[in-house]
Amino acid sequence: MPYFLDGNNLMGKRDPSSEDRDALVRELAERLRQTRASAVLFFDGGARRQSTLGRLSIRDGFSSSADDDILASIARARSAREVTVVTSDAALARRARDAGASVLGPANFFGRVGTPGSASEKDAAKIDVDDWERYFSDERNRDP
Repeated sequence: MPYFLDGNNLMGKRDPSSEDRDALVRELAERLRQTRASAVLFFDGGARRQSTLGRLSIRDGFSSSADDDILASIARARSAREVTVVTSDAALARRARDAGASVLGPANFFGRVGTPGSASEKDAAKIDVDDWERYFSDERNRDP
């Protein structure tokens, strides 16, 4: 069951800095590595780009808003019932439920999916360095 994450909403910011986005990406990638879960992180605006970091896919600026991208992705999903949207945005939550997806608040999501900074040395050895190198070698994933 994939999670569709409302990125700006998870950070509680309308216009987050690239450092805010990078910090969220790092935390989510670490948490997902500790589980079998997968997620797609949607951001509002920005350059149109998509990248993958382990079990985390990042989508940025594919339409006017992350909300629109999330709803379009629910519509394209094999089964909307298999999708869980993570947001505290009441309007998006209602629209996602109307489209057949489940909705989970950010606190519940973070309570279910891994723990921050808990990667042990043994877990650290499992980190896919190639994924990180591919992500950060892409010029679009760097600060201008």
